[in-house]
Amino acid sequence: MKTTGKEKLSLYRKMLTVRAFEEKTGELHAQNLLPGNVHLSLGQEASSVGTCSVLNDDDYITSNHRGHGHLVAKGGNLKKMFAELMGKASGYCKGKGGSLHIADFSIGILGANGIVGGGFPIIVGAGISIKLRKTKQVGLVFFGDGAANRGTFHEALNMAAVYALPVVFLCENNLYAGTSPVSRFLAGGSVSGRAAAYGIPGYAADGNDVLDVRKTVAKAVKRARNGKGPSIVENKTYRYSGHFQGEPQKYRTQKEVEAQKRSRDPIARFRRQLKKEVILTTKLDKEIGEEVSHLIAEAVRYAMEAPFPKPEDSLEDIFVNPLGGADVR
Repeated sequence: MKTTGKEKLSLYRKMLTVRAFEEKTGELHAQNLLPGNVHLSLGQEASSVGTCSVLNDDDYITSNHRGHGHLVAKGGNLKKMFAELMGKASGYCKGKGGSLHIADFSIGILGANGIVGGGFPIIVGAGISIKLRKTKQVGLVFFGDGAANRGTFHEALNMAAVYALPVVFLCENNLYAGTSPVSRFLAGGSVSGRAAAYGIPGYAADGNDVLDVRKTVAKAVKRARNGKGPSIVENKTYRYSGHFQGEPQKYRTQKEVEAQKRSRDPIARFRRQLKKEVILTTKLDKEIGEEVSHLIAEAVRYAMEAPFPKPEDSLEDIFVNPLGGADVR
């Protein structure tokens, strides 16, 4: 898949935005400005950005507990996202969803999910909807290596394959399912290899190379959009932060994390490539960085100044009445 210089700069800018969002989220959480836990995707920017770069606005995604990067990459509103993380009324879910449940139907984001493997049945439902409506949309579910060991993974794969649904199963294999190393708990050695059992393609990409991710996911998306059915794509990446903010990370050493940062950091690698191709200069890099910093600062300021929901707002959004107001009691 050919990517122009302009597109490469756009990918780079988006990756910087994802990282800046996550870094600021970590800072805000440390200051007790965010209720509950947050699960950061630092180090996985190439996976989220490369994947979403080949999706259309009306294509669907379902996310997981480590989903901020997916939402930013798909075009989520930074102000609404920070407001939601802070529990503010102007957030995506009026402050009632928080980090784990942000959604934006207007750009195909069907929601993040606090349940491991919870996105699989949702994306299969979306795939059935696409097929019934005979549109050219595609559904994509982000999940981690740990979710590949859940029953919903296999049930969803089987149904998607049987009905040739336009769905892509996108695994972000960051080597650890919570605190469990993938080397000990992933039978067969890979997630993409499991595709063979369902008679569908399985692709593996360097999840820290945004162009490799983009090229690989594009194959699966093209197949789905052309009515050929589902695929599995496994982006092999690495997360720098803990499973959640504040956990002790006794299952790995800081030396291991630093080695990954030095050798495989997705942003540093792409920056070197863009400079080698004379697409990115030091001056332009600084300008993009300042632009991203300004966007993040403005979004945080908006969220900080936004009001909290009123107590009586807790009684709203509990039920959805499908009959348009008729009394169905």
